[in-house]
Amino acid sequence: MTSPRTTLSLVDTDPAELAVDAIVIGVHSQTTEQESGSPAGALLLASGAESIAAAFDGKLTETLALLGATGGPGEVIKLAALGTVTAPVVAAVGLGPEPSGAAPAPETLRRAAGAAVRALAGAARVALALPLPDDADAPAALRAVGEGALLGGYRFAGYKTKPQPARRAPVAEVLVAVPDAADATAQAEVTRAQAVAGAVRTSRDWVNTAPNELRPPSFADAVATAAREAGLGVEVLDEAALAAGGYGGILAVGQGSEAPPRLVKLTYTPAGGGNGKRVALVGKGITFDTGGISIKPAQGMWEMKSDMAGAAAVGAAMLAVAALKPSVAVTGYLPMAENMPSGTSYRPGDVITMYSGKRVEVLNTDAEGRMILADAIARACEDGADYLFETSTLTGGQVIALGKKIAGVMGTPELCERVRAAGDATGEPAWPMPLPDDVRKGMDSDVADISQVNAGMDRAGHMLQGGVFLREFVTDDVAWAHIDIAGPGYHSGEATGYWTKGGTGVPVRTLLHLVDDVAANG
Repeated sequence: MTSPRTTLSLVDTDPAELAVDAIVIGVHSQTTEQESGSPAGALLLASGAESIAAAFDGKLTETLALLGATGGPGEVIKLAALGTVTAPVVAAVGLGPEPSGAAPAPETLRRAAGAAVRALAGAARVALALPLPDDADAPAALRAVGEGALLGGYRFAGYKTKPQPARRAPVAEVLVAVPDAADATAQAEVTRAQAVAGAVRTSRDWVNTAPNELRPPSFADAVATAAREAGLGVEVLDEAALAAGGYGGILAVGQGSEAPPRLVKLTYTPAGGGNGKRVALVGKGITFDTGGISIKPAQGMWEMKSDMAGAAAVGAAMLAVAALKPSVAVTGYLPMAENMPSGTSYRPGDVITMYSGKRVEVLNTDAEGRMILADAIARACEDGADYLFETSTLTGGQVIALGKKIAGVMGTPELCERVRAAGDATGEPAWPMPLPDDVRKGMDSDVADISQVNAGMDRAGHMLQGGVFLREFVTDDVAWAHIDIAGPGYHSGEATGYWTKGGTGVPVRTLLHLVDDVAANG
């Protein structure tokens, strides 16, 4: 199921004269008295709004304040233009306090654009006249505005059978006001924003799809079809191929479901071989997680349709890689299974022989993600990789430790730092976590090479246990990072910024930033 798409383009016409349904400007809050003598609490128009302000004869901020505008981040106030400008509606989006000597941070612009476009649902054509710097920071700011607008306009198509009169259609077309719409650098940023946001939207669509419609075989088919259309190499291992290949972890988790497991491999080969480096992306694809024999509580279990968010992110990121064509080889691995309780389910106490040959003692069938990821990681290392980035909604411990918006990162210290920097750049924050020796010791098994969780079922350091387990399947010559997105992968609250309710698409943009980083810097 595909959500409606918003288009993005540039325009260099005076914003006051644009033939659009709404024009968006930025406003800053003012917390202290300025040298100009403006009192604390007054609104400040952001750059880009000059011609709009002139059309209102200097009364625009006063009018917005009367309507309740404060300039707070993400706040959107709509004002009828009444003929002062061509657009019938002026929407002011809050940017927070004015930064001294600099344009707003890219993430501030990204969230503002997302909030404004979402608030203007029902309008067919919207223009953004937001502050864009004219220095070296301009491309990043324009990228942020474009991504925010396209993602803020996202809405899952859904399954309603009757028209919803109060449900306004998402904005169809967004124009971004820039000094020169023909500028090659600006055009390149629009092209990139469309590819990246398109990938995020695809990831969100997959996560938001009802789990009865996206079981492992159908998920694999959907990814494979999209990948082939994008020009990627595609290999799909079904249950017979998985059994023949010895993928014990994927098979064990999937054996309780009538919908058999899959492993999808997607390959991008750059022209001329690129810079010689190889990146592997691995994503957890549990299409629904009941917990298996170690069944979960009923409350909130419906959100376990999102337990394939890691695979959705990797599959979607590979589609963007195919479009953006970085100068580095990238391969995606998407292990898929449905974790169900039945007479054929794997059990606590089972010993599973993994793809790598290691034997794992199962103590908790609800720690299934690490089982399928371990096989995919081992396969990725066997195929050859210089860098391996794996992402998964792996542990509730991530949410307890870092909350619902900050991912936990474990692995090679230098690569974890690169992930943290990429998260900062894209607005998908991540924080490096340790992999202590005592956590590994607690996973010693009496009967196998390692227990799947702490041998005494101690949940202390639960997020770290997942990372420690996965480390066992990474070969020594591969730099790796495990990105736990249990919190950020799915947003169950109200829409905010460019996040809508449901799948977020995290960490598609982080993965693409990392691919670019490796392409540029090795």
